[in-house]
Amino acid sequence: MITIVGVGHVFDLSDKMRKIIEDRSPDLVCLELDERRYRALLSGSRERRGLPIMYVILSRFQQRVAEWYGTKVGNEILSAIRIAREKEIPIELIDMDAETVFRNLWKSMSLGERVRLFLSGIVGLLGRKSTIKREIDRMRENVDEVIEEIGKSFPSIKRVLIDERNEHMAMRLEELSKDYKNIIAFVGDGHIPGMMDYFKSRNIEVDVIRLRDLECMDLEDP
Repeated sequence: MITIVGVGHVFDLSDKMRKIIEDRSPDLVCLELDERRYRALLSGSRERRGLPIMYVILSRFQQRVAEWYGTKVGNEILSAIRIAREKEIPIELIDMDAETVFRNLWKSMSLGERVRLFLSGIVGLLGRKSTIKREIDRMRENVDEVIEEIGKSFPSIKRVLIDERNEHMAMRLEELSKDYKNIIAFVGDGHIPGMMDYFKSRNIEVDVIRLRDLECMDLEDP
């Protein structure tokens, strides 16, 4: 069985993730990471030299938002790593290389998309806290709708940053499921609809826990 858990990279979900891992006792934990991000997360490094400017802007925006929620970017993934290591559960990284993804994204974008994306990034860095938090709350409740809106305004972003990664991660999980019977994968909640489309097309049964359900989870439940 594959269980996909939707997380938010700027929220503190450590206790909920521990409960899921302890309750389901997976024989493999998969993470929405590549090797470079995995090493950077473990070392606490913020090295950005050589990375595309939009990757840097996104990273800084996430750091800003995470501080508002009293956590740090990637803390939920660090928690999964820590818990898996405690329980001696192997870990697999299932995402595409982020540097390659962002370079391909920049090459595929039209000039209009580049300008709109750059301006959106600047607004994210300089915008009012109340306005940005309101948009984040809207995304938490209606992430599938927001993804569709992104596709209309930024078709290249949806294709390269979301759709292609969805397929890549779903294919990796399908391959890993040949060797592991009980897999838990932690991915950004916005990736779940696209990944589920892949699994449905392959007639693969997958259990899903969305971010909104994760946040409402009662830690006292048996």
